[in-house]
Amino acid sequence: MKFNLVSDGACDLLPEYTDAHDISVVPFYVTFDGETYLKERVDVDHDSFYRKMVDEHAIPKSSLPAVSDYVDTFEKLLENKLPIICICITCKFSGSYNAAVTARDIILESNPEAKITVIDSTLNTVTQGLYVHEAVKLRDADYEYEEAVKLLEDIKSSGRIIFTVGSLEYLVKNGRIGKLAVIAGDKLGIRPLIVMEDGEISLGGITRSRKKSKAGVIKLTNEFFEKNKLNKDDYNFYIGTGFDYKEADEFQKELEEAIGIRCNDEIKAVVGATVGCHTGPYPLGVGFIKRAL
Repeated sequence: MKFNLVSDGACDLLPEYTDAHDISVVPFYVTFDGETYLKERVDVDHDSFYRKMVDEHAIPKSSLPAVSDYVDTFEKLLENKLPIICICITCKFSGSYNAAVTARDIILESNPEAKITVIDSTLNTVTQGLYVHEAVKLRDADYEYEEAVKLLEDIKSSGRIIFTVGSLEYLVKNGRIGKLAVIAGDKLGIRPLIVMEDGEISLGGITRSRKKSKAGVIKLTNEFFEKNKLNKDDYNFYIGTGFDYKEADEFQKELEEAIGIRCNDEIKAVVGATVGCHTGPYPLGVGFIKRAL
C-alpha cells in the first residue's frame, strides 16, 4: 500500500465496504431541531433517519465535519508514515473540502514532511462513492501517491448523477433549487428530473408520475452517452436510493436492460443523511463515472 484513503461521509459508502477496504470516513452531522447535532452512522442510523422524515415529516439539516474531525483522522493515519488522499464532496455544496484543507495545513505546521492531498471531487453521494472506489483500485494496484492523485483529478469531471425525488420540497427548504420550480411542482403535481454535473444541480425535465420520472432518468442517461459519443463500458454505474431498496433493485434491472450496462456490484452504498436532508426520503437515480483503470 502506497497511500491512505480518507473520504467525508457524503460518499455514502456503507461500513461493510469502507471497513473492508481500509477507508477512513469523516462523518457529517445532521440535526432535526437545529440544536442537537448527530454524527451520521455514529449517533443516528440510516433507516431511522429516513423513517423520521416519513413518519414525522421532519425537515433535517446537515452540517459539515469539524476541522478537528479531520485533524484527528489525519494524525492517526500518519502514524504509518504513508501519504494521505482525502476525497471530499463538491465544495459548491459544502465547506467540508475547506475544513479538510485547514486540517491539512494545521498538520503541516508541526509535521512539514507529511503528504496530504485534499481533492474537491465535484461530486457527492453514490458517484462520490464510485470515485472513492476508483481510488481504492489505484491504491490496491500499488500506484504511487502522485500518480494516483493525477489519475483521480483526470476522471472527476466525468462524474454525473441523474435522479428524481418525491417532491422538490426538501431541495427548496435547504436552498438547493429555485422557488419557481417548487411552485410549479405544487400546482401541477410534477416529478422533477435533476442532473448534477461539475458540482452543480439543474432541472433536467419534469414528469407527471414516479413511473415516468424513472423512465426519464433512463432516457437522460442514454442520451448523455449517445450525444457525447462515449463508450458506456468505460464507466462505472451505481443506483442511488434513500431507503426503498426494492424500488431501487427493480429500477436497476430496468436501467441495465434499457441501456445495456451492468451496475457496479463491488461497492455498497445508499443515499445517506447528508444528501437525504436535501432530496427528501425518496431519491432515486443513477450515478456514473469514468474508470481510472
